[in-house]
Amino acid sequence: MSKIHISATVNGDPVEFLTEAGVTLLDALRDELALTGSKEGCGSGDCGACSVILDGRLTCSCLILAAEAQGRRIETIEGMARGGELHPLQQKFLDHAALQCGFCTPGLLIAAKALLDANPDPTETETRYWLAGNLCRCTGYDKVIRAVMDAAAELRQVRAA
Repeated sequence: MSKIHISATVNGDPVEFLTEAGVTLLDALRDELALTGSKEGCGSGDCGACSVILDGRLTCSCLILAAEAQGRRIETIEGMARGGELHPLQQKFLDHAALQCGFCTPGLLIAAKALLDANPDPTETETRYWLAGNLCRCTGYDKVIRAVMDAAAELRQVRAA
């Protein structure tokens, strides 16, 4: 079977890779680009573990074919920290102990980033609604919500300064 050449931007960097027609974006990220932060939890878009931001929209990468990434902009968990410094969301997840086993954490962080990119001042209800597509079996969600709300407040202060 012939492979398809894909050019995209991943975490701000131009990338190129070869893929077969039926390969998901999740598998291409993990297998072709060695970006293993996104996880496959369900393979049907129900758990959020594979969440990425595709052209500014929160997306389950298990539901998108890699070929559909041609010319698009993809943000993964590997792109959140910059220059060795954690993104405020990542730091707040640590500060609030909003993780346990860590399997769902990359998807939750990406979903929270997409929320704060779209709405820098969400209510708790909006935050809970936005993160409802991300399942966690370990932490419960209260610590996650507190971490996101705290990060949102910090990011607003940074933007105002």
